Amino acid sequence: MAKPKRRFVCQACGSVTTRWQGQCADCSEWNTLAEEAPETIFSAKHDLSSGGRRVAFVPLDAPVALPVRRSTGIAEFDRALGGGLVPGCAVLMGGDPGIGKSTLLLQAAAKVASTGGDAVYISGEEASDQIRLRADRLGLGKAPIQLASTTSVRDILTTLGSMNPPSLLVIDSIQTMHSDQIEGAPGTVSQVRGCAFELIRYAKENGVSLVLVGHVTKDGSIAGPRVLEHMVDVVMSFEGERSHQYRILRAIKNRFGAVDEIGVFAMAGAGLEEVGNPSMLFLSGREDQVAGSAVFPALEGTRPVLVEIQALTVRLASGATPRRAVVGWDSGRLAMLLAVLEARCGLSFSTAEVYLNVAGGYRLTDPAADLAVAAALISALSDRPLPQASIWFGEVSLAGEVRPVAHTPVRLREAAKLGFRLGCGPEAGAEKVDGLRYSPLKLLPNLIDRIMGGS
Repeated sequence: MAKPKRRFVCQACGSVTTRWQGQCADCSEWNTLAEEAPETIFSAKHDLSSGGRRVAFVPLDAPVALPVRRSTGIAEFDRALGGGLVPGCAVLMGGDPGIGKSTLLLQAAAKVASTGGDAVYISGEEASDQIRLRADRLGLGKAPIQLASTTSVRDILTTLGSMNPPSLLVIDSIQTMHSDQIEGAPGTVSQVRGCAFELIRYAKENGVSLVLVGHVTKDGSIAGPRVLEHMVDVVMSFEGERSHQYRILRAIKNRFGAVDEIGVFAMAGAGLEEVGNPSMLFLSGREDQVAGSAVFPALEGTRPVLVEIQALTVRLASGATPRRAVVGWDSGRLAMLLAVLEARCGLSFSTAEVYLNVAGGYRLTDPAADLAVAAALISALSDRPLPQASIWFGEVSLAGEVRPVAHTPVRLREAAKLGFRLGCGPEAGAEKVDGLRYSPLKLLPNLIDRIMGGS
């Protein structure tokens, strides 16, 4: 029998190599290769056409009642999930340390347990008394949650097999779980993959909603093998800056719903609070209109969110190198927009430093923000405030055209609901909204005329 080959697996990206080296050739991370136990040699001539059990097929149109979603009791959490937890689903939740993952799941478990469901919370990072202390601080000390502190998957499955399957099972976190059938320390690729497989199999067979908490790497992606994200049904990211009170729960993958829905929370003394109107959170403190400030109606899934874009330009002495600083937007897109403003509109930013910020720590990826950023830049350069109670949206092409964007009526209705009276955007896709006057723009030079004219 041939000697099994040694395998070294990258703990960051999961790539495999036959020898150890300091830097991973695939993801370029340093000191992430760890030796994994060799797999049993499987003969290519092995016959798998017999000896197994027969699989029962179910017709797609079978008259069987579909699974009913269970609400977590937190409307924003349900919105991000697509309507609630599906029985037998596996959810992977990642986020920076201290962002509030454990707090949110403890609150959800308390809601489920208080409404007649069985909730089991298993932590491999905290002792049971520490979880109880946190629950008391959040006002959840009386919730009938079943707590445990262990890292052995065998002990967990043995215990769960001796009781009725719970409605919700929380594992905090999957990187701390350990299987005695797999060699390696907790957190290695083989351990994370093996432990997650056993827990997901238990959830699928018993109709248990499983939530796995995952660690993240320094660049914000979920740690462990990429195959972990393929194994689960839902991958969620809990985002936000700890210096700001807001948190956004975003679905990156969702087999049971849309992947662009978000839930918005605010961190308070008693835990995470739902934010039913996130626009008011990101627009707070806008009493007076100032130069360089524009309001953009962003769209997250089906939810419009109005955010403030702030721009500042500082003239420099001749010969100095201007600086470009961006927070909350793509720096490459800012460079492109500055080039369009100079080539198509004759505005020169080459002798000025440009600073751009999305208020509240919000991160924009919507291409419809181009027009709002351009309006803020023009307003800052000319030192003229934009019209009072106005919103700006539209994608800007390299030819200086204002291109149409999706869901224009939704953006306008949200702005009118919050008291805005003027909307400026592309010609196509708009509809009449009570209380709001819409002013279409076709070319970027029209935007300059609109700002300079003050209408």
